[in-house]
Parts: sequence; structure tokens; C-alpha cells
Amino acid sequence: MEFIKIEVGDIVEMKKEHPCAKRSKLFEVVRVGADVKLKCQACGNIVMLDREVFNKKIKRVISSEK
Repeated sequence: MEFIKIEVGDIVEMKKEHPCAKRSKLFEVVRVGADVKLKCQACGNIVMLDREVFNKKIKRVISSEK
């Protein structure tokens, strides 16, 4: 399995919307490891996904810290 290269602080776009009121697809990467912790850019809720599930659900990396 190939992992997508992401770092803490990156903004990623997911295939599906977060089920909050604002329906944002944009998330900030808070933690990277065996699990990936994401923060919704609209409501600020934290979502934790297994790395394998994250790789299936990500659409693209929008911006990086660097």
C-alpha cells in the first residue's frame, strides 16, 4: 500500500463532506501516524481516521505549510 505524503498543518480536500451545518470538504491535518487526525475547517470538530481509510477518502492535498 502506498501512503499519500502529508504533514501536520496541511489542508486536504476529502471526497465527502463533513456532516456539520456548513458541509465543508476541507480539513487541516493535526496529527499523522498510524492514524490521521483531521480538523474540519468549518466547525472545528476533530475527526480521527485509520491511515488506510484516510488514503481511500482523500481527494487531494490543497496546501502545505512550506
